[in-house]
Amino acid sequence: MTIEILPARLANQIAAGEVVERPASVIKELVENSLDAGATKIQIDIEKGGAKRIRITDNGSGIAKEELTLALSRHATSKIKDLNDLEAISSLGFRGEALASISSVARLTLTSKPAEQEAAWQACAEGRDMNVLVQPAAHPDGTTINVKDLFFNTPARRKFLRTEKTEFSHIEEVVRRIALAKFDVTFILAHNGKVVRQYRAARDSSQYQKRVAQVCGQSFIDQALVVDCQHDDIKLWGWIAKPDFFRNQNDLCYSYVNGRMMRDKLINHAIRQAYADLIPSDSYPAFVLFLQLDFREVDVNVHPAKHEVRFQQGRYVHDFIYSVCNRVLQADMELASQIAPEQNEIAAPVAYETAAARDFVKPLEKVSEGSATPYQAQYSAGAALSARAKQTSQRAAQAYQNLMTPHVVSEAKENGLQVTESNPGYYQELIADGKVLQLVQSRYAVIRLKEKLRLLSLTRLAKAINYQAVVEQWSRGVVSQPLLLPAKLNLTREQFDFVTLHQKDFEQIGILFVAMKNANIQIRQFPALLREKDVGKCFVALTDLLMACPEEKLSVAEGWQKALAQEMVLDSFEQDSASALLLNAGKIYQSKLEQELLLNSVELDLTSEISQLEQQHR
Repeated sequence: MTIEILPARLANQIAAGEVVERPASVIKELVENSLDAGATKIQIDIEKGGAKRIRITDNGSGIAKEELTLALSRHATSKIKDLNDLEAISSLGFRGEALASISSVARLTLTSKPAEQEAAWQACAEGRDMNVLVQPAAHPDGTTINVKDLFFNTPARRKFLRTEKTEFSHIEEVVRRIALAKFDVTFILAHNGKVVRQYRAARDSSQYQKRVAQVCGQSFIDQALVVDCQHDDIKLWGWIAKPDFFRNQNDLCYSYVNGRMMRDKLINHAIRQAYADLIPSDSYPAFVLFLQLDFREVDVNVHPAKHEVRFQQGRYVHDFIYSVCNRVLQADMELASQIAPEQNEIAAPVAYETAAARDFVKPLEKVSEGSATPYQAQYSAGAALSARAKQTSQRAAQAYQNLMTPHVVSEAKENGLQVTESNPGYYQELIADGKVLQLVQSRYAVIRLKEKLRLLSLTRLAKAINYQAVVEQWSRGVVSQPLLLPAKLNLTREQFDFVTLHQKDFEQIGILFVAMKNANIQIRQFPALLREKDVGKCFVALTDLLMACPEEKLSVAEGWQKALAQEMVLDSFEQDSASALLLNAGKIYQSKLEQELLLNSVELDLTSEISQLEQQHR
């Protein structure tokens, strides 16, 4: 067999096998072109489920007369120019195959008029070998694409089309997905001359909610939680439904990456993981989520229909989505657990707009025509219970406010220090200028104390200072910080049994974790006092330290306080950190500083060394 170049018509028809799967595929490609052209209003007219006619009309920038023929050519596009553009695609379309493929299997008419052009022009193609007829036409600013008799010249493909009702249901789903991606665009969908769907342009958050309710149903909005989190250059926002609003099919799973609708496995897996313990394994969550990140960090050219993408940092994106969704769900469950059903008082509205209270989740507002009021609801921690409360108690509102308010801790206290005002120079007599004379093995320091040299254990002194800080916080609760990305650890069976047995004690020192299968745990919050430490290594070291303690020490708070204080100690000291430790010790101990330094140091006896030097120089 000899190798030959395919005819243009045949090549386009082969490409159409990927691009034009069914009428809904044509709708998707053409509407995305309209959006790339900056259209704010798009009308879609369908006849006979799309098999007889598809007409897309928009008010976008249009196509110039001299480019009409080129627009119907294969691999012709205005979206990208070189490889750099391909590596950072910001438009929905970019391959330049859609119009050429559609025109090869249908009778296509393209009418367009840019605003700067005096008259409109029309290009016609009917499945022929790149033969395009251009003629004048009457048309307002924008573009209209008319596709008639889909697959008229490919009977084998036409017979695979389903019934008119089925094909139109696929078209509706495509329009719904696109309408959720572009809130600021008006969409009108008509079938056989009758308007079926109309989505008006949304300008603010309340109108966004109305469009989501149009697409997903009011019941979804009533059960939805707002997601809004940004970390560095990645942002996730949208709505997720409460766990007891699970679905038997994935009909309410809408995800978008940089405004492009997706059915990406990585995104869906991360979201399902967040719901893993909250809904039945054979059910699906409901969500409308938008992921925004640098265009250079995502490759959209990996799927023929552009339904999947490849992330440069796939694991990071997966963990970020999981973490945000999981924290939204957990926060709402914490709120629900605080609701006292027996109380009937109505809480005063909470000021969710304040910077201190704003976090990943807030109750969704129920939209009315006149005004919007905070939507208040109750649902059980388990997915099986669905009882709702129409009123929220004052206790629940206060609990939510406390949950969403970040802890503010002074720099000194975060470092385990309690600074007090005193006479400046009260400890200068004990420490020469408050400086370390010499570091030894990064854990010991040579200091001058009362005209004598002493070797000070920095780790012992730091542990003593840290212990005081822990005790001072203990009464009001050790400050705990949520982790942006939960840390998953695989423990030994002995470690796993120990931490699960003492889980409440770990919570007391600010460590919140969830026990999982196969001796795995997931750490979600960690003490602020240990913020400089590696979470995984620090937790394992702390666990081993506690396991070595006698049981009687673990039964009292002192044992846990000392263990936490020991883990706060730096692994090694430098000149600056050692000097800062001495200065802070003076501020804390004041008049008792000498005693504390004596307890944690030994005197350096240089008499014998001096005698040896004198003998050597005789």
